[in-house]
Amino acid sequence: MEAAARRRHPGAAGGPGAQPGASFLQARHSSVKADEAAGTAPFHLDLWFYFTLQNWVLDFGRPIAMLVFPLEWFPLNKPSVGDYFHMAYNIITPFLLLQIDSFELLYYYDEYLGHSMWYIPFFLILFMYFSGCFTPTKAESSMPGAALLLVVPSGLYYWYLVTEGQIFILFIFTSFAMLALVLHQKKRLFLDSNGLFLFYSFALTLLLVALWVAWLWNDPVLRKKYPGVIYVPEPWAFYTLHVSSQH
Repeated sequence: MEAAARRRHPGAAGGPGAQPGASFLQARHSSVKADEAAGTAPFHLDLWFYFTLQNWVLDFGRPIAMLVFPLEWFPLNKPSVGDYFHMAYNIITPFLLLQIDSFELLYYYDEYLGHSMWYIPFFLILFMYFSGCFTPTKAESSMPGAALLLVVPSGLYYWYLVTEGQIFILFIFTSFAMLALVLHQKKRLFLDSNGLFLFYSFALTLLLVALWVAWLWNDPVLRKKYPGVIYVPEPWAFYTLHVSSQH
């Protein structure tokens, strides 16, 4: 009788004799209840309505407007009606995204995705330009006085770009690629004045970044803010934490 009773009444869910499926179903049921209690995310009617309206009017309607408006109104040396529609689309879109949740998304695009989309092509173009700054004549491998004066502000700006933009890895890879190219070409080609200027600017930047990191190496506040392997504090973070907070 006791054995039959045990077969008819398995242990309570979550107890020692509970079946695995019973505890899983109970946990899933409780999670569904929690989601229902939390409610669903609100639908941003204004955002998607204006987006849809803008897409149809300014994007789909752009070629239609070019057919409707006379070409004489838009000379060849001036923007066409389609260009005005395109410009309006690019101007209006950020304002449509100024919602609470969308603003966080825009912040992510600006701080992370936007940096990659801008700085990777930027340094790639700089390297491509640098690869063409070689001359077979050693006499042309010198810098004028104006270029020497510009090395310091140029290197200082790249230091700010690397530290504030948090692109040290991209910068160091570009610097190593430039150095490897110089070593590869050193037997038959020499850097011209433009190549020397860019090379010395990057070398000064690397020195400034190294001094910056060494100076703030044992800063406990910045260490907590930048816990990763690559420790390159941002100048504005240093200013906010150590300068402006004391005033």
